Amino acid sequence: MNFQQLRSVRETVRQSFSLTEVANVLFTSQPGVSRQIRELEEELGIDIFERNGKRLTGLTEPGKEVLHIIERLLLEAENLQRAGETYAGKDSGTLSVAATHTQTRYVLPRAVQHFRTTYPHVRIALQQSAPEHIAEWVLSGKADIGIATEGLSRFDELVSFPCYQWHHVIVVPEAHPLLKIKQVTLDHLASYPLITYDKGFTGRSHIDEAFRDKGVEPDIVLTAMDSDVIQQYVSLGLGVGIVASMAAEYLPTGLKSIPASHLFATNVTRIAVRRGAFLREYAVDFIRQLAPKVSLKELAEVVSWRKQS
Repeated sequence: MNFQQLRSVRETVRQSFSLTEVANVLFTSQPGVSRQIRELEEELGIDIFERNGKRLTGLTEPGKEVLHIIERLLLEAENLQRAGETYAGKDSGTLSVAATHTQTRYVLPRAVQHFRTTYPHVRIALQQSAPEHIAEWVLSGKADIGIATEGLSRFDELVSFPCYQWHHVIVVPEAHPLLKIKQVTLDHLASYPLITYDKGFTGRSHIDEAFRDKGVEPDIVLTAMDSDVIQQYVSLGLGVGIVASMAAEYLPTGLKSIPASHLFATNVTRIAVRRGAFLREYAVDFIRQLAPKVSLKELAEVVSWRKQS
């Protein structure tokens, strides 16, 4: 039994039983993944996966129990490595943070600047992606911390804390008719082509809920993951934008913002870590910088760390 076999099983489940994707994630070949799984099954004397021919289709009942054990073993192996680095007194390392573009572009710069001043020997690796990928990266250990507005609270293996609240705003070109309206309504917005975030990004669910609850059908003609991209297409006159308030603080010349907190529900950006992880002290400090209301006691209930002397 070896860790590569365990990782092959874990990633097979995470990649929806696609051995091609597993091979890509683990930087190996598909036959190599198949061999690792089969050798582990033979050693344990059970079938971990259900099969249809050569294709894996799901977990067997024994496989479900084995998966829980594998998850714990791999988590503790990673914790062991971090603990070793901590107790060896290393004052350097890498903090890997996975976040959406909006968080990375508009929220994290000040936090990163402060972190670098406090921990000059620690490298920061910023990774940008969709919330579901952020969650996967934290779960797999590819990222220490995940930051997003949507999706992170849906995973039992993750524990997330609220960072801050924010609202959406409407973005239009200068002299747009909406600027003359005292309080814009959803009906007003629905009369224009709209440009906003992809589903699952940056509070998009609250936008959809607001229109649905009012029985208003919006004309969303273009979506993007990136606030800057949305603003660019608004500048080209392709529609009215709905973006995060943080992004509206840096509007390009020629664009104006309109408050929309009365239209869409408040959004909460969350910071997540893997339950049971061993964190370096600098990771704990980074979490508390972004989520200052989170106490050390709360963190100690779900993760562990050692304070450097």
